[in-house]
Amino acid sequence: MDIKNEVLYRVYFLLFGIVVPVSIVLLYKTVVISYVEGDKWRDRGRDNYLEYRSVEADRGNILAEDGSLLATSIPYFNLYFDPHASSDEAFAKNLDTLAQCLATYVLEDYTPGGARKLLEDLRAGGDRHVVLKRKVSFAEKKFIEDFPLFRLGRFKGGFIAEKTSERKRPFGLLAQRTIGYVRENAKPVGLEGQFDPVLGGEPGQKLMICVDPRADLWMPVDDLTVIEPESGSDITTTLDINIQDITEEALLRAVNYHDAEWGTAVVMEVETGAIKAIANLGRTDEGWWETFNYAVGAAVEPGSTFKAATLMALLEDGLVDLDDSIRIEHGRTTFYDEVLEDASPYSAKLDTIRVRDAFEMSSNVGVAKMVQEHYGEKTRENGNEGPARFIRRLKSFNLNMPTGIEIGGEANPYIKEAFSSKDDWSGTTLPWMSIGYEIRLTPLQLLSFYNSIASGGKMMKPYLVSSVQRFGETVETYRPTVINRRIASDKTIDKVQEVLESVVESERGTAHKLRSDRYRFAGKTGTAQVNYSSGNRGRRIGGYQASFVGYFPVEKPKYSCIVVINKPRRGGFYGSDVAGPVFREIADKIFVTVEDLHQPINSGARPAYTAENMPGFTIGDKKELATVLRYLDIPYYGAPSTELAVLRPRSDSLIMEMRSLTDEQVPNVVGLGLRDAVFVLENRGLKVEVEGFGKVARQSILPGTRARGQSIRLYLR
Repeated sequence: MDIKNEVLYRVYFLLFGIVVPVSIVLLYKTVVISYVEGDKWRDRGRDNYLEYRSVEADRGNILAEDGSLLATSIPYFNLYFDPHASSDEAFAKNLDTLAQCLATYVLEDYTPGGARKLLEDLRAGGDRHVVLKRKVSFAEKKFIEDFPLFRLGRFKGGFIAEKTSERKRPFGLLAQRTIGYVRENAKPVGLEGQFDPVLGGEPGQKLMICVDPRADLWMPVDDLTVIEPESGSDITTTLDINIQDITEEALLRAVNYHDAEWGTAVVMEVETGAIKAIANLGRTDEGWWETFNYAVGAAVEPGSTFKAATLMALLEDGLVDLDDSIRIEHGRTTFYDEVLEDASPYSAKLDTIRVRDAFEMSSNVGVAKMVQEHYGEKTRENGNEGPARFIRRLKSFNLNMPTGIEIGGEANPYIKEAFSSKDDWSGTTLPWMSIGYEIRLTPLQLLSFYNSIASGGKMMKPYLVSSVQRFGETVETYRPTVINRRIASDKTIDKVQEVLESVVESERGTAHKLRSDRYRFAGKTGTAQVNYSSGNRGRRIGGYQASFVGYFPVEKPKYSCIVVINKPRRGGFYGSDVAGPVFREIADKIFVTVEDLHQPINSGARPAYTAENMPGFTIGDKKELATVLRYLDIPYYGAPSTELAVLRPRSDSLIMEMRSLTDEQVPNVVGLGLRDAVFVLENRGLKVEVEGFGKVARQSILPGTRARGQSIRLYLR
């Protein structure tokens, strides 16, 4: 028992005399280190901590159709100095000259003496990542890194240059929202966001040491641990810089003049579906900006521009023809106690018109009555499917499908299902749908439909990117895509094209005042009510939306275009007054600047020469006249012996005849250019005075008068 107790005593002694006190001490130290002094030790633990850090790759460029830069990354450098990297000998040897260079070119607030003192203080301190200058260019970085001490390199001289980049748009705000951006803590937008994996490249890695844990500052260790980043590829868009500029300028003038809420305009190439311009302007406190891509993301009620789809459905189903008659009841009718009226001033004078007239005049009553008669509930009772047939026909035009444009944020179109309670189908839904209400389409989706009409029924997918390039070599090509080879029969398409042209050319057409004498275009105006509601006090309207959509030139459509301006507050609100002039301005300037829209002068048969279109009675130096005629490939006859000659047209021939001048008499210089006339007269001692511009039309001294050094006045025109 004594031995057993002795052992227990020793165990208790070890437990309570050594283990427990040590455990308490260790627990105390753990608490102090973890909580009381935790931040200090964690910072010290991170100090001099090595880690592979990501190295940003050079971002690819976004190019216009002709290769112009729409977005590019400009490299900048942040310059740092590690005052402890160099040896004491190297630091002392280069201290004075380095201080002189820094004070002169970098630290402009310091004198050379002050810069020297700063360098000495930094050497004595513990900071190893001192900022010298931020956002310097490559040329300036090359200049500074050649300073004394710095030229020894990063590890012997302490000079550190960290590369960064900033995204720039050389054309400023041009197509800003379409180009888009990629930013931290923000949803990617536009082409930058959609093609970020292509443009962004592959980041590299570099072994770095943490020199300031609190500021999260890291410094590269050496160049041997660098895994070089892979630069991003370039993307080439279909945007035409000139057409984009034309479109934005025209839209800006319109939204500003009409004090609108927002506006959008899109120009598309008919044959391919390539987007040549896309402009979006919205009102902000700072002016007009592309804050939202309305062309792609705003699904709105299109109004009367939708009547082309309604007419196409009626024609394609064989329910009407353009010369059929329809009663418009002087522009006012009722559907289930809801009054529908026309805006056309011609409607009040007419009771019965043709289908083509209803479209040209944009008669709401005429279009709605046709649809109600042929697709209404009565036709359903007779086994003709009623409204469901109309909805199915609209879907066959792909009006229920998004375009699939490359940039994100496209709103889905909305077309109600017949008799669907979920879609709030009512007795007035069908006639109201026929004139562009109770449905929603984005401007781009509606333009795609009209583009199909312009192309003869072939629906093309709108697209913005034509290729991906890497170091100037094309690695991927995006070709035009056909969505629907035939949205309607040739006969139907021809008739719709005919009435769209009549909207502009016919005197009663809603766009007649927009017609041009230089080229022909076709299209449809639209004026839709927005933010409207019905109540006991009638229909309340919160504003209007003006639109115009069409294509040009009619003979061989090259471009289609849509313009939508929301809530104009002054200068009118009809599509023909607000959106139509923007379309016309865009089309006018494109027609003037795009060579493909003009037939070459020499493309046809060479016209026969007549006296009216030949350079008759032109007088000048015989040799110069002959040179010009040979260059223009104009045949002539005659070989006058005089120095001057005159061209005289005779029937279909051009004769060069002599023009003799006497030395003693005042010559006849009428018809001569000023240079030749002065030469001839001054050689005969006459003093010449001139009035006007052009060729000599009259001279103050009659020809044949004796030349005696007189002053002669020439009248030019």
